[in-house]
Amino acid sequence: MAGSFYHVCFVVPDMAAAIRDLGAAADVEFSAPRADRIGEWDFRIAFTRGAPPHIELIEPAAPGGPWDASEGARFDHLGFWTRSIEDGGRRLAAAGLPEEFSGCPYGRPFAYHRVGSIGARVELVDLARQPAFLAAWNPGGEPMPPVEAGPAPVTARTVKPPVEGP
Repeated sequence: MAGSFYHVCFVVPDMAAAIRDLGAAADVEFSAPRADRIGEWDFRIAFTRGAPPHIELIEPAAPGGPWDASEGARFDHLGFWTRSIEDGGRRLAAAGLPEEFSGCPYGRPFAYHRVGSIGARVELVDLARQPAFLAAWNPGGEPMPPVEAGPAPVTARTVKPPVEGP
């Protein structure tokens, strides 16, 4: 695969509880949550420390918006770096995965595309943003590859027949 996802995101109504519970369950350490705003939506965000894939937590300040948590905590998206949000977005839309929200009009180079079959989204984030991500969330971390093409086509070579058991 050209590049794998670099984070998985959960939208949560209670950041402190999510950090406590997921930290204990998965033995991970989170950065301190940071307050942020995009458009009219205030939220807090935190990432796990260390190497990818990261776990991202987003706690919206109010119901609605791109990260609504009014029905409780939920898996929201898988995040991928891309060299071009526009090209990646066209590829996803052509595959039947429509854009659901874009941060680009707000000066944030990312977009979410709905993957109905999993009930969640994929996020494309502009690769030019990666140095700032590493500086903020994983100082000294290694660069991560972008995803540039879709998954490898399934062929007779990629699908292995089941192994006959004893």
